[in-house]
Amino acid sequence: MAASDPETAQQQLDEIEALSSIYGEDWCVVDEDEKIYCIKISNCLEQPKWTLCLQVVLPPGYPAAEPPIYQLNASWLRGQDYMELANSLEEIYIQNLGESILYLWVEKIREVLIEKAQSSGSEPDNKKISEEVDEDNEDDFLLDHQPVQEDSVKMLNFITSESQEDEELPLIHHGNPITDRRSTFQAHLAPVVTPRQVKRILEKLYENKKIASATHNIYAYRIYCEDKQTFLQDCEDDGETAAGGRLLHLMQILNVRNVLVVVSRWYGGILLGPDRFKHINNCARTILVEYNYVHSVEESSKQVGKSKRIKKDNKKRMEH
Repeated sequence: MAASDPETAQQQLDEIEALSSIYGEDWCVVDEDEKIYCIKISNCLEQPKWTLCLQVVLPPGYPAAEPPIYQLNASWLRGQDYMELANSLEEIYIQNLGESILYLWVEKIREVLIEKAQSSGSEPDNKKISEEVDEDNEDDFLLDHQPVQEDSVKMLNFITSESQEDEELPLIHHGNPITDRRSTFQAHLAPVVTPRQVKRILEKLYENKKIASATHNIYAYRIYCEDKQTFLQDCEDDGETAAGGRLLHLMQILNVRNVLVVVSRWYGGILLGPDRFKHINNCARTILVEYNYVHSVEESSKQVGKSKRIKKDNKKRMEH
């Protein structure tokens, strides 16, 4: 295969790394040198019949000037079904000329598989499905709910008493979504004073099918223990490496307490690089200001700057 230019090669490498991270064991490298890859795509509804393997070859000009060469492999896929799916993939390519599209292809195929499984008479379970938020329906984002099974909820590693089962669930607040290059970010916040409340709020959030289907649900919380005058705190990346730690670090800098912040991200098929961390923290900071955990954006910025100066001063002292 002819060599691609450095920028195109880097785009391909970034996309491959992202897809490998998102799809894990379902992503397979067939031939690294020839840029041949295979993705096993399921319907997530426990119907093994409705699965498909997408094999792609990335030519030197992809994504700037050439489409991927692809092959669709499934025992049920033939005739009209094949033509309709192939037309859908080619339409996605035309609508996104010059952009990385493999993620969009995979999620389109997944949609087709889910439709096939549902039309065959199955009832869906509620395993997590990644999907892009429809920007035209952002106002309806929080209106769509469905229950989720216990195994699809991130459980905290705490032993909690059954007698607390009936305690009132704290009110959950939702921030305004931010969309950048088809990725959407939205923060959610709730007051918490016990680890059990954290667990129950996460469960409640996952009852919303849009939130449950986010590519990543990053969270961090800080609970102040008055008797010990210490903080109980933890975080979760949910596949977005280092994002949870960065979110918790922001909350430490802002010195917030007794609050859980969750930031949902729906990956839209275009890599954002470091900008994704900026959006995650901006979402979190904005909602903390809005609900008076920090007095103002200006004050939170000053606190972040102060923290950086303190670290810099401490470093200088250590050098001397």
